[in-house]
Amino acid sequence: MGSLQRHGGNQAATAERLGCRPSQLLDASASLVPFGPPWFVRRSLLGAGLSAPLRAYPDRSYAGLRRGLARLHGLEPEWLLPGNGAAELFTWAGRDAAAAGVSVLAQPGFADYPRALACWDGAWRAQPLPLQVGSVAQPFPAPPAGEVLWLTNPHNPTGALWTRASLEPLLQRFALVIADEAFLPLVPGGEAQSLIPLLPTHPNLVVIRSLTKLYGIAGLRLGYALGHPERLARWAAWRDPWPVNGLAAAVGERLLADPAAYRRWCGRVQRWTGREGAWLQRQLAQLPGITPLPSAANFLLIRAEHSLVPLRQALEQRHHILLRDCRSFEGLGENWLRIGYQSHRNNRRILRALRQELGRFSSDSALAEIRPGCF
Repeated sequence: MGSLQRHGGNQAATAERLGCRPSQLLDASASLVPFGPPWFVRRSLLGAGLSAPLRAYPDRSYAGLRRGLARLHGLEPEWLLPGNGAAELFTWAGRDAAAAGVSVLAQPGFADYPRALACWDGAWRAQPLPLQVGSVAQPFPAPPAGEVLWLTNPHNPTGALWTRASLEPLLQRFALVIADEAFLPLVPGGEAQSLIPLLPTHPNLVVIRSLTKLYGIAGLRLGYALGHPERLARWAAWRDPWPVNGLAAAVGERLLADPAAYRRWCGRVQRWTGREGAWLQRQLAQLPGITPLPSAANFLLIRAEHSLVPLRQALEQRHHILLRDCRSFEGLGENWLRIGYQSHRNNRRILRALRQELGRFSSDSALAEIRPGCF
């Protein structure tokens, strides 16, 4: 699978292949909030409110954005570093990890972590995780030996939410802990499990977050790292100037200007995650031939006893619906798909399409007879 297919959200390539416009696709392969960004950001983007950031070079220190993030998390600005999405920050985390020793990566897991380590010839070993997880916070399984631990909370792709109480002792065991909390603000009760409060007493901890998923602004590429100022200053010295464009920085400042508004937005998102997740899991459980797995996050896995590649392709070609191909997750294969929650209307659309296609392929043998590219 090529590098461009190792992540969800490939709307342009899919639309070109299908001969349609990207706007005609329902993309449930990327787990973004379906109703963002807030109205005042959309108004600014459509009007003249953000014209200045388009003309001027960004502030190389991103002082305004760092102040907003610091105010939100109760830290000093030097404890935060904005990035060109979380992916850029994983690259610098990978450099530190490669220098520290062998990394431990939970599997199945996000392919961007081994990608970041490969940039610096970093070694890693797998930590197999159970696939049958619950929708409430649970202890993180004991990891194998290593110097660096990469955590995803909630875990991607299983949606497991790990308890802070089970993660905190690992900060004494590993020389470096990299915690990816990109999806945590979307999870009901998720902030109670965040490792951010442990940062001041643990210089070996880095937390990486994303505004992309929370606000539905993937095109702007905006994430941030929280960690000891010496580490983040080193990362800033390594990278190119102006990694975050002026428009993204300005939008981030506006989104973070009012911490109370941020909390209200998170509350709205978390209510959507809880409501749509519970409903969608119940509905999927009634469909033949697939089994949904419980999830605390805004996405869930479905599995089958046979390849789901024909089903995914049928959904794309007949219904213009994109689900996440899970073959890029180590430990998963063709009989797994991931669904990112959508609006209730679009979740119903996904269910109707699944019901129609599963009815068309009503037996394992019928599915097995269909091969990729037959539609």
